[in-house]
Amino acid sequence: MENPTLKLTRKIQLLVDLPTKEEKKEALSTLYRWRNRCFRAANLIVSHLYVQEMIKDFFYLTEGVRYKLADEKKDVDGILERSRIGSTYRVVSNRFKGEVPTDILSCMNNTLLSTFNKNKLEYWKGLRSLENLKRDIAFPFRPRNIKGLSYEEEKKAFCFHLFKIPFRTYLGGDFTDKRQLLARLLNDDIKLCTSHIKLEDGKIFWLAVFEIEKEEHGLKPEVIAEASLSLECPIVVKTGKKKLTIGTREEFLYRRLAIQAACRRAQVGATYCKSGKGRKRKLKAVNKFHHMEADYIRDRIHQYSRKLIDFCIKHQVGTLILLNQEDKIGITKEEEFVLRNWSYYELMTKIKYKAEKAGIELIVD
Repeated sequence: MENPTLKLTRKIQLLVDLPTKEEKKEALSTLYRWRNRCFRAANLIVSHLYVQEMIKDFFYLTEGVRYKLADEKKDVDGILERSRIGSTYRVVSNRFKGEVPTDILSCMNNTLLSTFNKNKLEYWKGLRSLENLKRDIAFPFRPRNIKGLSYEEEKKAFCFHLFKIPFRTYLGGDFTDKRQLLARLLNDDIKLCTSHIKLEDGKIFWLAVFEIEKEEHGLKPEVIAEASLSLECPIVVKTGKKKLTIGTREEFLYRRLAIQAACRRAQVGATYCKSGKGRKRKLKAVNKFHHMEADYIRDRIHQYSRKLIDFCIKHQVGTLILLNQEDKIGITKEEEFVLRNWSYYELMTKIKYKAEKAGIELIVD
């Protein structure tokens, strides 16, 4: 049976809601300490899970030796003092208890075990290397750890406490649905799932995961639309006698090439820029064009995928087929220019996400 709900992840900036600079600095220092402990704990958990899974091959055990990964109290062949998930939690809890909230360790342990079980067959076959968690890891927490979520008119922000640290959201000129989702969460219209805190360049971001119901548009599964993606014309979609061309080569490709050319000119001119503050000041114009290109492509791909899904909804299309994608993937890999300038995979990701949200079945031919 099709799942009637969909999970959305939104990146929301948070500000520590404390009165003095010293208190804010201390709170930020605490978050960075938690991130460091989570980084170390995550690598320990993954290492222990791998050793547990491969223990038979590591020690070349005889047939008479027990090696079942289960609690010895519940299974006669079990070799663990407790459940598998409990054993890895105990390892990190004993080492980091008091340095980081145990709820964070428990949540991270569950997430890593789930991911490991999903990939363990590839680990065993040697098709995938063991995951190496980075120092800038985002650490997870459960919805129950958020206390006192409310909207304060004076601050014009959503405020809450996370592990006794007060936060408020900073949405700025938000043109997305973040504010709407938070308001719906406040009214219990939608559900908050396990989320993460990400620290980047001294800023705090909440990677909030919302579970919402899929949109209902009265679509008909028997009505089929065929879409084609290409560099010449980003999207061409057709259903019955209705046809729509979305975007043009001149709009998408040439504008992108113009930004790249401007970036190269800025790189050449950076040699003669006044240093002042060193490398950062010299490359200020170059970085500006890098961000400009990324923002332009993100905006265009969002608009193209949105127009495609709106076309399907308008004509009650329940099934969307992307034609000849295998051949185009091959072309993308062979030609460096196409790979650099098409943004094929990002466009596919946006289409898949929006189709799932609208309740449209997506088939890649």
